[in-house]
Amino acid sequence: MSMNLITVLYLIASVCFIQALKGLSHPTTSRRGNLFGMIGMAIAVLTTIALIYKLGAELATQGIGYVIVGLLIGGTAGTIMAKRVEMTKMPELVAFMHSMIGLAAVFIAIAAVAEPQSLGIVAAMADPIPAGNRLELFLGAAIGAITFSGSVIAFGKLSGKYKFRLFQGAPVVFKGQHLLNLAVGLVIVGLGLMYTFTGDVTAFAILVVLAFVIGVLIIIPIGGADMPVVVSMLNSYSGWAAAGIGFSLNNSMLIIAGSLVGSSGAILSYIMCKAMNRSFFNVILGGFGAEAGSAAAGEQVQRNVKSGSSDDAAFLLTNADTVVIVPGYGLAVARAQHALMELAEKLTHRGVNVKYAIHPVAGRMPGHMNVLLAEAEVPYEQVFEMEDINSEFGQTDVVLVLGANDVVNPAAKTDPKSPIAGMPILEAYKAKTVIVNKRSMASGYAGLDNELFYMDKTMMVFGDAKKVIEDMVKAVD
Repeated sequence: MSMNLITVLYLIASVCFIQALKGLSHPTTSRRGNLFGMIGMAIAVLTTIALIYKLGAELATQGIGYVIVGLLIGGTAGTIMAKRVEMTKMPELVAFMHSMIGLAAVFIAIAAVAEPQSLGIVAAMADPIPAGNRLELFLGAAIGAITFSGSVIAFGKLSGKYKFRLFQGAPVVFKGQHLLNLAVGLVIVGLGLMYTFTGDVTAFAILVVLAFVIGVLIIIPIGGADMPVVVSMLNSYSGWAAAGIGFSLNNSMLIIAGSLVGSSGAILSYIMCKAMNRSFFNVILGGFGAEAGSAAAGEQVQRNVKSGSSDDAAFLLTNADTVVIVPGYGLAVARAQHALMELAEKLTHRGVNVKYAIHPVAGRMPGHMNVLLAEAEVPYEQVFEMEDINSEFGQTDVVLVLGANDVVNPAAKTDPKSPIAGMPILEAYKAKTVIVNKRSMASGYAGLDNELFYMDKTMMVFGDAKKVIEDMVKAVD
């Protein structure tokens, strides 16, 4: 296979990746986007194997076996995980994949530093690695290490089942934390520059270790409320790590694919921050704040709410002309999306106009609620983004909030001193009647009390979302 053909195939794979990102931008085209991504990756992998043979028969014979074994192990593990993973665990799976990309970048950088001639960076072992390549290896290894350790912490926070304090959803803060992060960051940069200009392998090894450390330090102070931003941010990091390694290996496919992932992740991070009225640096420098959570906890104790049963909720829903459903993470935890779809269908058959309202940061990763509803085969034309549905809440008869909290909290609009003041929310409080299903009155990830729950127009229905919705379905029948 000629180098011109390899270049063309890499170009085709790159176009497939671009089409994949375009397809994944909307639920109706997401399957097509995934298909483009798989085709592009298949072309890239097969072309890279052909490139190995192009470099020489001896090199191919020595290395192709390891490549095939790696493909089989990774492909098998990925297939098993994809088949077993539940929609509620999708954020953890994404964090896990980010960590693997980061770790792969670190391993490749270490291999390139140890034996640069094997990867075609230099002609012979004795030849020094060019300064430009050393800079690329420093950046790729550092970003990869930060991505790996940061993603491990994000995985633990998202799973919510580990008792180790670093894996708790609440921010982990201590005195002098930001100064420590700054100091470690400056040392990493200094060691990276030292390695770039001198080729000191010891400096490279220390900076990699410190990069693993700072990956933990920058994620532990971020609370659960900011997890959607963290997931998209780590996605961006993994892309830039791959791009940096691509420059070192002179592999155009890695450069293009990494740049696409890195830039799209950065744009998504910006969109997530905008949806929460936060700055990117504000998120990185700490979560929604432990102070807000502790202050709000005491406010919830003595307040009364109006509660009702599933039958009461079903009566309100069946007598409404318009119903807007606001899904949240509680719906995902209960795995109630299929029961919700059944309820919506029965209401639609009764002449009720049913719509779904999606907040950009609902759930624990960008698009979490969209994926959940797509799995239940909810018609795409019934699903609306926040900016498209907010104007309709004032004319809506009933809003059914399922497990959502912070994204419907009126404090963002009414309380300028609230930690979420100015954050765009789904304006459910404007509807004529609001039904809220939660397990308890516990606060959301932001640690704030929600005034929506105490309004006269609001009826709380406590219990597991799946059980409550199934009881609503029976009552509707």
